[in-house]
Amino acid sequence: MDCDEVMLTVRITAAERALLRALARGHGGDVSEVVVDGLLEVIPALHDDASALQLRRVLARPAPCALTLWLPAPIADLLPLLGERIARTGGPSSGPASAALSAALRLWLAGDRAGLAAGLARLHGGCAGGRAAAQAAPVRAAA
Repeated sequence: MDCDEVMLTVRITAAERALLRALARGHGGDVSEVVVDGLLEVIPALHDDASALQLRRVLARPAPCALTLWLPAPIADLLPLLGERIARTGGPSSGPASAALSAALRLWLAGDRAGLAAGLARLHGGCAGGRAAAQAAPVRAAA
């Protein structure tokens, strides 16, 4: 049986979860789609050991909230490779795909909030609806 999507659970903070939901509201409401867009933006930059160390630092910070996401199989297939790189630099070796997803997502969410919303608008074809929604619902971090 072929699966087009893979379900993974990530660990993030409450503030990161609130930000992710706010970004999703501004771009169609699907949190998983926003995560995929974020991964497409951040994963290509994570190609060396320095970035693996940065991901380890992200994973070292507490993340009490669990969030289940659906990712396209080709995106999910990249995560174990990223997880192996993290493990080779001394990071967690259990659940490398979920750990890699959590770290990459948290690293992306740590970016400038306006920049994240603008990046999502570009990924969605710069459509007027996406821009208008992003401007109408400003993205703020939860306190």
